[in-house]
Amino acid sequence: MESKKQHWETVYETKSPEQVSWTQEKPEISLQFIQGFGLDKDASIIDIGGGDSKLVDFLLNQGYSDISVLDISGKAIERAKIRLGERAKEVTWIESDINDFVPSKKYAIWHDRAAFHFLTSAEEQARYVKMVNEAVSDFMVIGTFSEDGPLKCSGLEIQQYSEASMINQFKGFEKLQCEFENHQTPFDTIQNFIFCSFKKRM
Repeated sequence: MESKKQHWETVYETKSPEQVSWTQEKPEISLQFIQGFGLDKDASIIDIGGGDSKLVDFLLNQGYSDISVLDISGKAIERAKIRLGERAKEVTWIESDINDFVPSKKYAIWHDRAAFHFLTSAEEQARYVKMVNEAVSDFMVIGTFSEDGPLKCSGLEIQQYSEASMINQFKGFEKLQCEFENHQTPFDTIQNFIFCSFKKRM
């Protein structure tokens, strides 16, 4: 059986952005939440499962200067670096499975669109929650498939979330806002996501 890493390397090696469902030209909700937090532009931000998402492009354009992108796939990171060109040097790139990641610093903003929902065991979820409790100093944005969303992504099982089940997972955080989004894939199907923003409890 192929490993998770092999699975994602194959996806990014063989498919263009137009051939994968998660491609998003502009991550509107994520950007609104991040801007709404009102932090300085030197606040440390990490994008979990960022792959070749364009969130980093928009954050750089807006003047954020301490951005990290984590992804399990080196191929995805390579694609993002090529797209960004010289600006890629302004970003910290981390090639790691989220299950193996050991943060070396605290992040003011932790952003995760569609990585957390791949953690389907209680053990993986608990490890993730422990990690964010320790590694996040201020805010968090989590986007997952909603209860009206798909049951699988890229052939892998996912965990759907409601507003209540999301809040229940992240008890160390106070929910600020949850929004649903109908994401239109490049092949004109609709996937329903729930995005929640949280503030760390002091």
